[in-house]
Amino acid sequence: MNNGVAVYILISMGVTFDLVGAIGLIRLPDVYNRLQAATKCVTLGTALILLGVVAASGWSAMGIKALLAAIFVLWTSPTGSHALARGAHIAGVPLWSGSVIDKYKEDTGR
Repeated sequence: MNNGVAVYILISMGVTFDLVGAIGLIRLPDVYNRLQAATKCVTLGTALILLGVVAASGWSAMGIKALLAAIFVLWTSPTGSHALARGAHIAGVPLWSGSVIDKYKEDTGR
């Protein structure tokens, strides 16, 4: 496969995941579901875009910076999302009325 084709595939897939994550932020019913969409879709989408930049620029300064940024996004986004969800739950932000179970509440006895 040509390097240019791989770059377009990676970046296109990344933009698609970012778009789905953005739509999820608008369409999903509560903060917990929105965090799910933001964390999973946008993290993967942003990482794919940055990997496309690495594939396009090679091991230049820009490629190494894009790789470091992808590692940073993959590391910090799930951690930040977990902290936000836990803080929202502790603050008493209610679940969506259609939620079936609240495992955190069961585990902590609150």
